[in-house]
Amino acid sequence: MTAAGGLISLLVGTVLLRLTLTGTYGRYVRLGMGPWLAIAGVAVIVVGLVTLLQALRQAHQEDAHDHHRHGGDERVGWLLLAPIAALLLVAPPTLGSYGVDRGATVDIRAGAGVLDPLVAGAEPTPMTLLEFGQRAFDRDGASFGGAAVQLTGFVAGAEEGAFRLARYQIACCAADAAPVVVRVVGGRRVPARDRWVTVTGEFQPGGGELPELAATNVVEIPAPDDPYE
Repeated sequence: MTAAGGLISLLVGTVLLRLTLTGTYGRYVRLGMGPWLAIAGVAVIVVGLVTLLQALRQAHQEDAHDHHRHGGDERVGWLLLAPIAALLLVAPPTLGSYGVDRGATVDIRAGAGVLDPLVAGAEPTPMTLLEFGQRAFDRDGASFGGAAVQLTGFVAGAEEGAFRLARYQIACCAADAAPVVVRVVGGRRVPARDRWVTVTGEFQPGGGELPELAATNVVEIPAPDDPYE
């Protein structure tokens, strides 16, 4: 491996450590993977240092002919540094509304069978958008029993008198993310696209392909540390 390769490894390891220490790694992978990313970052840094030192030592021993022969490959390697170095300065944001309509969505009707009923009149029950969808399509929402629920997600788009609330499901990392979408109706106003909100309301039957929540309260919140379900 060349000196450029060693420096690339150093930068990759540094990016991994930066994402882990700042907590921004949660935008790309599950939060529980933080310690493993930190270990990987340290390991890649060590490999990069060893490779860089070996390449520098070898460069002093090469004659002019060998240096000319490998110069083209070396220049290509240095070009790879730019995008990696950029990640040290600016971390890409979490997935948002742009990808909601541009990929596969989670099949929320493929969950378990009968769900336990909720208790009406109690405090709103926080739940994931996936659970809300599964309950909505389980016996036409019978398990809700008129109980209030609370959902948290980002605004994926506005419709007349309604907006779509979404949140991504991931198995491992953002590369396999698929959105779960709920239609929110009855809100007094529609928050801006990509704003995070907590919505309190009740299941409303007859939503069609998208389960519907009749909102009684919509509160804008900061983006959560873990943006995925």
